[in-house]
Amino acid sequence: MEHLNLKIDGMSCGHCVARVEKTLKKLDGVTLNRVDVGSADLFYDPAKASFAKIREALDDAGYTASPVERAERLA
Repeated sequence: MEHLNLKIDGMSCGHCVARVEKTLKKLDGVTLNRVDVGSADLFYDPAKASFAKIREALDDAGYTASPVERAERLA
């Protein structure tokens, strides 16, 4: 499983959160960690659900998703 943190444009309320959750839960190989207004944190199996497939599902639901690059902490 791969970890993915998404920035999701077009979300503005709890209804949007519910719609994004419903959209992502329909995808085989996707496990949601958290969805908030403007973001989603999830795990996915690339063999079942590629990032392109996840982004396409969100596009079809009316939202635009892009991965968030996490800055690595320096010790």
